[in-house]
Amino acid sequence: MIIENGQIMHIRSSDSSEIKKGSEEQGVDTQDLENRIVLPGFIDGHVHLLLFGQGLKKLSLRHCTSLSDIRATIRSYASANPQLKRILCTGWMRWMVDEEATAAALDDLDPRPILIDSKDLHSTWVNTQALRELGCLSSPDLPGGSFSRDADGNLTGQLHETCVTTIVWPYLARVASLQENLEALKAAFLAFLSAGYTGVIDMAMDEIAWSALQEYRQTSELPIRVAAHWLITPSLTEAENLSQVDRAIELYQQYNRETSPWCRIAGIKIITDGIIDGCTAALSKPYTSNGADPGPFWNFEQLAPLVRKADGAGLQIALHAIGDAAITMCINVLEQHASPGHRHRIEHLELASPEDAARLGRLGITASIQPVHADPAILRAWPSLLGDERCERAFAYTEFAEGGANLALGTDAPTAPNSAFENLYIATTRRSAREPALEDMVNEKFALGLEQAVRGATLGTAYSCFMEGETGSLEAGKQADFVLVDGVWEKDLLLGFKAVETWVGGRKVYEA
Repeated sequence: MIIENGQIMHIRSSDSSEIKKGSEEQGVDTQDLENRIVLPGFIDGHVHLLLFGQGLKKLSLRHCTSLSDIRATIRSYASANPQLKRILCTGWMRWMVDEEATAAALDDLDPRPILIDSKDLHSTWVNTQALRELGCLSSPDLPGGSFSRDADGNLTGQLHETCVTTIVWPYLARVASLQENLEALKAAFLAFLSAGYTGVIDMAMDEIAWSALQEYRQTSELPIRVAAHWLITPSLTEAENLSQVDRAIELYQQYNRETSPWCRIAGIKIITDGIIDGCTAALSKPYTSNGADPGPFWNFEQLAPLVRKADGAGLQIALHAIGDAAITMCINVLEQHASPGHRHRIEHLELASPEDAARLGRLGITASIQPVHADPAILRAWPSLLGDERCERAFAYTEFAEGGANLALGTDAPTAPNSAFENLYIATTRRSAREPALEDMVNEKFALGLEQAVRGATLGTAYSCFMEGETGSLEAGKQADFVLVDGVWEKDLLLGFKAVETWVGGRKVYEA
């Protein structure tokens, strides 16, 4: 491969005339890659950059299995870190604590605010001091969100869905200094580069994160390509909702593929339902375990004007939809109010019907999928929540592809590890990366082929945001974005893969 000014000029066998001639030219710098595998640079199709960077410094509870584990871990960490103003944790999962995740279970551990992100980021568990600092001791529920309450209506210490995105996330960004946010971004970039990524798509961009990104660019060169979808949160009026789209349009006109290709606004993001484990994903039939029957956070009539306005301005629309009812609604609204040529997308698609799986390709909708969410180690509650029949529909990736949909793979970091190889391993084997010895598989019939999965994590993601002409594959004329990999090219051995070097625009930006 011959690279000049960051671009691939030729890619041929070593004895081809073009390569021989190029190798003999004066000033050529030859890199011997020692028979390692070379892949196009991975592009994570769904991340939360600032949250991920902040999460790298939070106390991980991933190893915990009970409330007593969690309490002991937090108590020890708090004692060892008296200088911290707040105790910030991550990785709590509902099965660890059942119904015991209350403020009272944390209040005696430390007087400082304690905030614990759920693994999926759809809930936050806090102590009473954190509720005070958040200013929501007596708050009403928000559109699309709720607080856990006791029989008397008092808050018990959990915030869910939009109460997280509109209260907790801005609070955490606000109490962090600009320098702390810049350090979080720097840590996030390094983590992605060391995992072999040359680009990311941020799926919940807001004012604070965007300001931090622009400040970063004032003093440092971005080492990775960033496209972002502006988060639209539910408001009380249509005018307030549309004003958020106006802000995205304003930024898009200033930061787009032509004016700011390395850091740009690609579109908007709307979260239309929750998650299966929290019984907040919108299903066509009630949950098997408890009869819960939540509707979507937005209905069709609320979404339609937002979709029309964003689409008319040339923005791409990304709709979070996990439950089958939410997926149907999102496909319907894109079909009736958006242009297929804009490559709109649906995020997650965890429980799609066969009919909806086939519609994605026909309508030009990208299937934005996160195989790490299909890890059997984190789906133990699904059979009781959904019943066996519905579980048979989980993560129907091959049906999306067979219907002609573009697949864009992502990790949704920090809700899951940002490892491209864990993502590919689960996509192709449907086995656990968290617990490799676990023999359980999740719907092996929907497993992707290795080449198919790699394509989704590179060219498919590039295509999803109109970057396939510049990156996503190793071809003459494209940017030299690639990763050097140590490993044996078999799907069952992907967990042993390691990114040795990452190159962006013909420049080595990471070396193990």
